[in-house]
Amino acid sequence: MKLRHAFLLTLVILFLDQALKVYIKTSYFLGEEHLVIPALKWFRMHFIENEGMAYGWKLGGVWGKLALTLFRLVAVILGTFYIAHIVRRKYHTGFIICATLIYAGAIGNLIDSLFYGLIFENSDPFTQNIAKSAFEKDFTTGYAGFLHGKVVDMLYFPIITDATIPTWVPVWGGEPFEFFRPVFNIADASISLGVFMILLFQKRFFQPPQENFPTVETSSKVDDEVQVS
Repeated sequence: MKLRHAFLLTLVILFLDQALKVYIKTSYFLGEEHLVIPALKWFRMHFIENEGMAYGWKLGGVWGKLALTLFRLVAVILGTFYIAHIVRRKYHTGFIICATLIYAGAIGNLIDSLFYGLIFENSDPFTQNIAKSAFEKDFTTGYAGFLHGKVVDMLYFPIITDATIPTWVPVWGGEPFEFFRPVFNIADASISLGVFMILLFQKRFFQPPQENFPTVETSSKVDDEVQVS
C-alpha cells in the first residue's frame, strides 16, 4: 500500500464525517431524533454534543477538555509520521488500513474540538434552536474559543430496547437494558473499526517474515550411497 492510498482513505473518511456533522449541527436542534429508514426502528439520527471522548465519555471540566484536545493534537501529529513510517517499511496492507482508520477518526474529532466552537452558534436544548454557522450573515460569534469545541454525535442504533436485566444479575439486576445505547459519529466508528480489526487479525498483521533459503542446482547424481563431507 502506498502513502497516497492512505492519504486518500483519510480524506474520504474526513469528508464523510465532517459532511454529516455539519448537516446535523445546522439542521437538527440538540436532542432531536429521527428514523433514517422507517422500517428499521433501530437506525436513527439523534443529535447530541459531547465535550469528551468517543461515545459520550467525558474527561471532566474545562481543563479536562483542553487536555483531551491537546492530547488529540499531539496524537495526530505523531500519527502522521507513524503512517508514513509503516508505509515506507512496507507493513501488512491490512494493518496500514487499520492504522489509517484510527488516524482519520482522530483527525475528525480533533476538527470539532479545534474549530466548531469558533464557527458555530450554540445549540440550546431549551430553546431548541437550529444552530447557525459563522458563514451566515447574521451570525458573527461562536459558542466557545479555540480548542474548546464540542464533538457532534448523531448515529444511534438502539437494537434492543425496553428490556430488563434479570434480577439474578448482581448490582444491575432489575434495571432497564438497552443495546446499543451510545450515540457516536463516523470518526468514532472509524477508530473502533480500526482497533477491532487489529485485535482480530493481529497474528496475520504481525507475523514474522519467512526466511527464504537459496536453492542450489546440481547435475550430480544423488542417491543413498553418496556421502557429503
